[in-house]
Parts: sequence; structure tokens; C-alpha cells
Amino acid sequence: MPPPPPPPPPLVDDVIAEILLRLPPDEPEHLIRAALVCKPWLRVICDPGFRRSYRDFHGAPPLLGFLHRRMVIQGDSPARFASTTSVPEFPHPGSDTFDCRHGRVLLHMFPGFLVWDPVTGDRHHLPPEPEEIDWLIYSAAVLCAADGCDHLDCHGGPFRVVFAATHEVKDIILASVYSSEMGAWSAPVCLDNNTCEIYARHVLREGGATPYGLYYTPYLQPRRGTLVGDAVYFTVREGNGIVKYDLSKDRLSMIDPPTPDMYYITLMAMEDSTSLGFACIQGSTLNMWSRMMDTEEAAAEWVQCRAIELEKAIPVSVANPSDKPFVVGFAEGVGVIFVSSGVGLFTIKLSSGLVKKVDEPGKHFSVLPYMSYYLPKTGNGGGHDAADLPHNT
Repeated sequence: MPPPPPPPPPLVDDVIAEILLRLPPDEPEHLIRAALVCKPWLRVICDPGFRRSYRDFHGAPPLLGFLHRRMVIQGDSPARFASTTSVPEFPHPGSDTFDCRHGRVLLHMFPGFLVWDPVTGDRHHLPPEPEEIDWLIYSAAVLCAADGCDHLDCHGGPFRVVFAATHEVKDIILASVYSSEMGAWSAPVCLDNNTCEIYARHVLREGGATPYGLYYTPYLQPRRGTLVGDAVYFTVREGNGIVKYDLSKDRLSMIDPPTPDMYYITLMAMEDSTSLGFACIQGSTLNMWSRMMDTEEAAAEWVQCRAIELEKAIPVSVANPSDKPFVVGFAEGVGVIFVSSGVGLFTIKLSSGLVKKVDEPGKHFSVLPYMSYYLPKTGNGGGHDAADLPHNT
């Protein structure tokens, strides 16, 4: 009997790495299971060079899960991180969540903010916002401040927090920025009463819902802010007014929306990264507009760029057919819109039209998507151990 053939030669690390690079980042359990195959594979996956190549190969980080905000009158949102992949739900530190961006989560833990990295577990407690901002209602955004960062996998490094609020007594909006490098808040800037009054007159002309003459309080919506270029955008309740904070100029301004008469709307960064997007559901149609952020604001115009029929895509509650769907969030980089209905919370992938239910019905107001790469933990931290994965994945 001839001797058995010799075993095949082992794959060299470079070939293994090229194969493992193709594992999809939005299903992290594949990479974690690969790391458990053998020590050489674990060594390849945990190598910093592989991590960099993996990020460069796939581009924008995947959507791992989300948190959400309720309307103010509905009370604080539940302290819960809901996974949309096989990643375990990260233990939430509690308190009210305002933003998820560049691998970080921003929470307001009175009397200050907390910046939390769910993947690494890092937490940074911020001092209270400036006393001059005696706020009535507010929103905030967190963003990476590292020079030259491509934001594919932001963990650690400097960050900024943009805080914008309606004043408790005066009909004005103010903003301030916290820098982790400086360890302090900037002097507040103001969108003055004159600007707000002009906008109130505009709302009245357009038939908006300002019932008390020119008396107008510019209630800043506690929705997630949107970052486009060097500016963060927030919305105002009456007429969907949009407040722009220019980071490079430290200046507040207000721009008109494409439609003033919808309550549930979402701002977004468009794929070209230079245009501000606006989405809402009118009837059964998801309508989207974009606005190029020109250097001359007066020259910028809204252009309707997309209309998606939802009548057959998003199920309607049989018990309450009048409970129409509404848009509650957007995940930049992956082109995913969140839509809430009486049946549940759904994602719509704009490139394919794929609809996926990701949560049960609830009082969703502003969904905060969390996007990051998730790789097996090395001895130096980062990620969860493979044993942390649910047994049914």
C-alpha cells in the first residue's frame, strides 16, 4: 500500500491575512470565530497591521447597534445599547444619550457630560457646560478632533463636544465647544433674538404653527446633530428651522428647511460628504433632499434627490392602521435610514432597499446609530472576548 500523501503545506500568514480581510465587518462573529481556529490565525487577526488593512479594505465602519432618545415629555430614554449584529449589547453606563459618532457615545450625566467608548470601555467625564448657557432645552454632538484622522476606527485621541441650547429666559440659541485637549469649554456664541424673530416671521408667512403672533421661542430639538464638513447642524421645533454651528468660524446661523410642515424629520450627511441631507415621510413616501454647502450660503438650494415608496416595505399595525411610519435617524457612511412604526423600528438600506426590523415598537424620537470596527480583544484591551458572544451565533 502506498504511503499516505503528505499533509498540505501550511498557509503563510500573508495568504491567511488576505483571506481574512474579506470577512464582512458587519458580522463580527465571523472574525472572532476565525481567531479561535488556531493560534496562527489569532496572531494574524490581533496584529495591528491587519487591523489597519481591514479598516482600509472595507472603508466606512459597520453599524453595530444603536441607542435612542425619546421626546422630552416622554422622559429619559432607557439606558440600553441595542445590537443590530452578533456583537453583544455593551453594558450601558446609564443616563441620557445624545449622540454617537466616531466610535464614541455622548451622555449627559448631570452636572456634566460623559464621553464613552463602548469598544474600549474608556470614559471621559466633562465639566459642566458654561454658566452663561442657562438652558431650557438642548442638544449636543461629539466628534473626533485628531488631525488627519480618516474616522474609520476612532478610539482614543482628542475629541470635541458641541453643546447647543435654547436659553431659559431669552429667546436665543447659544453654543459652546468642549475640547479634550484644552480641558475646557469655549466662550458661548449666540444666535441672537433678531435672527430668531426674522425666522418667526418667515414661519408665519409660510403658514407655520406659531399661533401667538410674533412671540416665538426657538426650541432646539433634542435630536442628534449632523456633522457635514466643519459644521454641525441641529433642528428647531417650529417650521423645521436648521441651526448651523460653524466650527472653523465659531459662529451660529440659521437656514431654511426644504419643507416646514413635517414634525418627524432627520438631517444627514450625504454620500459626497459635502451636502446636508433632509428626510421625512409624507403620506407613504420617504422623501429626501440635499443641499450643497457652498461658501456663499445664499447660493445654496435644496434639491429633492430621492423618493422611496414605503407602503409595501414597512408594515402597518393591524390594530391601529392610522399609526403611520416616521423617520427617526440616519447612519452616515453606510446609507441606512431608521423608520419607526406601530409594528417596530426598521432600517432601510438606501443602496439596495433592504428593510430589516431591528427593534420592537416604542417611543422612538431620535435613533443614535453606533458605528465602529469590532475585532477580538488582545491582552491589551479593545473589544470583547470570543466567549462573550451569545451561544446561538
